[in-house]
Amino acid sequence: MLYHPLGKTGIRVSAVVFGGIINMDESQAQANRNVAEAIDAGVNYFDIAPTYGNAEERLGPALAPYRQDVFLACKTEERSAKGAREKLEDSLRKLKTDHFDVYQLHALTTDEDLDRAFGPDGAMETVRKAKRDGIIRNIGFSAHNEDVALRALSLFDFDTVLFPLNWALGIQRGWGDRVSVSVKEKGIGLLALKSLVRRKWREGEARPYQKSWCQPIWGDDALGVAAMKYAVLKGAQTLVPPGDFEHFSFMLHHADECYAEALTDEEWAMLRCEAKEAEKELIF
Repeated sequence: MLYHPLGKTGIRVSAVVFGGIINMDESQAQANRNVAEAIDAGVNYFDIAPTYGNAEERLGPALAPYRQDVFLACKTEERSAKGAREKLEDSLRKLKTDHFDVYQLHALTTDEDLDRAFGPDGAMETVRKAKRDGIIRNIGFSAHNEDVALRALSLFDFDTVLFPLNWALGIQRGWGDRVSVSVKEKGIGLLALKSLVRRKWREGEARPYQKSWCQPIWGDDALGVAAMKYAVLKGAQTLVPPGDFEHFSFMLHHADECYAEALTDEEWAMLRCEAKEAEKELIF
């Protein structure tokens, strides 16, 4: 397993993240096995959120034997100081830990999200205090809107950004390019979401991966590898898989290759062709 510096955090993060949603609705025994397999593979970064159903309750006990040796990231969608404080305390309890290595404002999508989080009695008051108290080691955010992400970067010296670096969006719209440049200039850690996503789910189509709200790539290893390489090209220091163990395993198997080898001309041509097919069904 390759490890890369996560911006200026001092964390050397595994090339693949264990997304805690993998454990949602699994038995505790299965959650324990999932985490043990990730640890055995060299994964040292685990990401979770209260919005992932019962995933926190499953991840906490599963991760407890390894907690001192890994980095744990959590999030909040709360925008008020009170709401963020309650969610932070609840997550600490469920995850059986006394601190988070990274804590993130989750799913920043609108200017209103930022105005509320950074305004009086906003979530950032809680986050800043928690960092002063040692409960949070690094502060980050995730975003589903590039303009909002760039504005967030102008408001605070964040340590990490969790952002979709999706090949179809990038090729069709240039999505993610401005964020990639900005975080590189600022030395901020960049974690890539949605690199293994193809398009939106179509109405009525079978959904074999219920934990993913958009259609992941499956059954096409060449496209999956090219998609991962695209995110690496854009500056991702680690990759976050869709919310199932199958895609997590795929990323584990191919991560070293994707960080070691650049996109070929053939892979670029394949991505452009597939992006054209997905042009009217892009996820954002």
